Amino acid sequence: MQERLKRVMDALGYTFRDEALLRRALTHPSAGREDNQRLEFLGDAVLQYIMSDKLYRRHPEDREGSLTHMRALLVCEASLSQIAGKLGLGEALEMDRGEELTGGRRKPSVLCDTMEAVLAAVYLDGGMEEARRIVENHWPEEGQVARPMQDSKGKLQEILQKNGGETPTYRITGSSGPPHDPVFEAAVYRGEQEIGRGTGKTKKQAEQAAAVAALAKAGGETQ
Repeated sequence: MQERLKRVMDALGYTFRDEALLRRALTHPSAGREDNQRLEFLGDAVLQYIMSDKLYRRHPEDREGSLTHMRALLVCEASLSQIAGKLGLGEALEMDRGEELTGGRRKPSVLCDTMEAVLAAVYLDGGMEEARRIVENHWPEEGQVARPMQDSKGKLQEILQKNGGETPTYRITGSSGPPHDPVFEAAVYRGEQEIGRGTGKTKKQAEQAAAVAALAKAGGETQ
């Protein structure tokens, strides 16, 4: 495990004073001991704040809806799982054999949760400015994100309908959180095959996030 921690710290460009925080961030719930779920909860809030602050300062003329769409694309499951993959977080995870055999190290949802947990661990170990530095160093700039959030469903439909393909369909698959602050989960399907899944504060945002995930799997066709 120590070698895994070192590889992650090297990839992050951050050395933990308390390595137990990083170890916990890299512990999947299937491992059967103190896992990364509490850190994931905190990391989501830290990332939302950093991105909100960054976008607010960089885009003084944009209104709330535009800022919300940019932030949603930057913090969605597809984006976080890709960043986690580049940092090697999947390979560093501690999980049980069953989860590993079912592809747990590559699951976008697992990678996304782990990325949030690692960011929370950095925040607890080094403070908000270190967490901000991690985001600045490893997240793409909003201008480099391939497709505006509001265009993702249309682009996905355009790709799937080429050569007589099927129109994508969306289903809200669940919700969590309190009634005043729900988080919705949506899946997008080509026929009966699920091709993407995402979450959002509204059903529409969740569908857009699912489309982003499907486009990411398509290998850069959002360009």
